Amino acid sequence: MPVHNTSVAAATRKSSFAGKLPGLKATKATSKKKDEEEGVDAGDALDEWSHSKALIKPADQLELSDAELKEEITRILNANNPHAPQNIIRYSFKESSFKLTSVVDQMAFHFVLEGSLLHQDSDEARRFLAKDGLPEEIATVDSGAERDEEKPETPGTPIDDGGEVEEAVVEDKADSIASKTDTKEPKLTNQFNFSERASQTLNNPLRERSCQSEPPPRANFSTTVNQWVIYDAYLHELQKQEKNKEKQKAVPLKKDNEKSKRKMMQMEIQSDDITKVGKASRILERMVIQNTFDDIAQDYKYFEDASDEFRDQEGTLLPLWKFQYDKAKRLSVTALCWNNKYQDLFAVGMGSYDFTKQGRGMLLFFSLKNSTFPEYICPTNSGVLCLDIHKVHTYLVVVGFYDGCVAVYNLKEEGLEPVYKSTAKTGKHTHPVWQVCWQNDDMDNNHTFCSVSSDGRVVCWTLVKNELVFTDIITLSLKGAVSEGLEGVQQPSIACGTSFDFHKQISYLFLVGTEEGKIYKCSKTYSSQYLETYDAHSMAVDTVMWNNFHPNVFISCSSDWTVKIWDHTINTPLFTFDLNAAVGDVTWSPYSSTVFAAVTTDGTVHVFDLSINKYEAICQQPVVAKKKTRLTHVEFNPIYPIIIVGNDRGSVTSFKLSPNLRKQPKAKKGQEGQGAKGPEAEIAKMEKLLSLLREPDPSSL
Repeated sequence: MPVHNTSVAAATRKSSFAGKLPGLKATKATSKKKDEEEGVDAGDALDEWSHSKALIKPADQLELSDAELKEEITRILNANNPHAPQNIIRYSFKESSFKLTSVVDQMAFHFVLEGSLLHQDSDEARRFLAKDGLPEEIATVDSGAERDEEKPETPGTPIDDGGEVEEAVVEDKADSIASKTDTKEPKLTNQFNFSERASQTLNNPLRERSCQSEPPPRANFSTTVNQWVIYDAYLHELQKQEKNKEKQKAVPLKKDNEKSKRKMMQMEIQSDDITKVGKASRILERMVIQNTFDDIAQDYKYFEDASDEFRDQEGTLLPLWKFQYDKAKRLSVTALCWNNKYQDLFAVGMGSYDFTKQGRGMLLFFSLKNSTFPEYICPTNSGVLCLDIHKVHTYLVVVGFYDGCVAVYNLKEEGLEPVYKSTAKTGKHTHPVWQVCWQNDDMDNNHTFCSVSSDGRVVCWTLVKNELVFTDIITLSLKGAVSEGLEGVQQPSIACGTSFDFHKQISYLFLVGTEEGKIYKCSKTYSSQYLETYDAHSMAVDTVMWNNFHPNVFISCSSDWTVKIWDHTINTPLFTFDLNAAVGDVTWSPYSSTVFAAVTTDGTVHVFDLSINKYEAICQQPVVAKKKTRLTHVEFNPIYPIIIVGNDRGSVTSFKLSPNLRKQPKAKKGQEGQGAKGPEAEIAKMEKLLSLLREPDPSSL
């Protein structure tokens, strides 16, 4: 196609030149004669010209058919810019979110040229004139004269040869120049490249979509109203309401029952989902903690102190985990108790022994599987002073408070409030409750527990339906001391109970320690008198506890720095140990009848084994970093060789007993069975110590 077009164009051009120039033929003839004269053949020249004008096709030219050549290819041109972005997102201040803009700027600038002309009245023009050295007045006059010369002469204006008109024009120009110099014109902005600051920022127009509803129907109403009409209208409305109430009562309550059932099902499903999520999160948290403390979690059961082999009858405490809750740092550990069913779970009571700074308390449950956060958290309105976990129903926990109340918590039920709590109406104590202890169920299979308080009452509580029923077992009084009442009647002075413990085999026999330092042996069946009185300590008895194996032995401790071991058939102590500091707590071990542990306020844990050393502790180890921190309670794990120690800073530390601190008696020949290592062997071991002490005269002891 393009080749044919060029040939046609050349032919037309040739003919046009020939038509326009008539002398072309003559020139050709003259040139022909000249060639002949010079001996040049004209045919050769013509051949050369024709060869130069010949059409040459490239070797790779596309050969198209006639149909393809006649085909018309149409293209539609539009004003859209192919390079304009289609996905611009801008922030909408109206909807407070990012929106995709639907408006796309399709304008494309191919050439931009800013002008260099300046307005004569602008500041820039005056500065340029000042640089050239021309005054502004002359420049304006020259420019005005040039303009007048360029103007064509208007018809109807006579021109005088004498030049009178020119003189008048010059005078008018001079007057105008003088007037311009006298009155300064206001400065104008650059009329070519000027743009206001407000127009330089591109503000997207706000688009609002609104819909308007149809107006409500209106009607004008007017009438005359008096008092009787208003009264009748009110009566009519009241009768309507009464009829509606009767209809609602007559309708059966099937729908309501179905709705309530559906709601209950939904609540149960939601609670199940929440409990499932809670269990899964706790398992994940325990896995993370065990990975963090992997060295202790994997090895603490087999972690032993090899140095025990080189020491004679002495042991150490190996530190494991430290348990602390951030919101209970200002409180003291006032009670510790292990769970018998789940041996890794223990309860911690938080309160304060400073009676001038009493406030809220807390009941926490920690697990050895997660030392960073409690498993259960129960805040209390009063400080917790004691607690006990039921031996069989381990989800029941009884707590004694500083305000004299006792409460029972059920860990199976959701919520932070106790299921049972004593009040002033139900016979609560009037002084702080120092110790609580679960008892065997009564004849009606109701759960019971006992409590002792500074008001001198030892009370037995029974969980009956939804309330606590109390029964006073005994009221403590100082034997031989009396005080006059309001009417002159002599009344026995009350002894303040601080601790108590029931016998392991004889359910009605129990011991009570008092603030006066005495220990009373009492009985539930004979509560009018004491069975025995022991002048135990010179200060308040902090703890009194029966031996776990031997039925006659119990231990006591006090702030007078002493720990004493007693036989309840003898009024004098069998052993007395001075620990050189106030003793906070003492407890028997669950695996040996001769091993016990005590904590003192100087931050030291003392572990004794009477079968090894009857005079000194086989382990005296400080376990507190700060000297001012006081240890308050200690407790043995019922299964593992682990003890937990609480202090007045709100933290609990766990330790593992080294092999020398947990030795078991060796079985004799022919008695390799379990009986050799059972309770009988422990009773025999303690009885052997008691026989050594009973041989001399008791008065000499």
